[in-house]
Amino acid sequence: MSAVPTIRQLWTEQDFQEALDRQLRIRVFRNDHMVDNETHIIRFTDDTVITQSGVSELTYHPRQDSQFFELKK
Repeated sequence: MSAVPTIRQLWTEQDFQEALDRQLRIRVFRNDHMVDNETHIIRFTDDTVITQSGVSELTYHPRQDSQFFELKK
């Protein structure tokens, strides 16, 4: 299995909205550790980004403590 490289960090409201609208795959890091991989944003607020990897796999990420990266297609 080959690694999927990241292409850009999601910083702004527009970045998160684009990832949500286009259902981009993202990778999430917290404390220099990858905590979520090849997941999609299903909702975001000023404080939290909610991702979904599978049918019942929802994860809530504190926006201030996490880094979000769009993955290459």
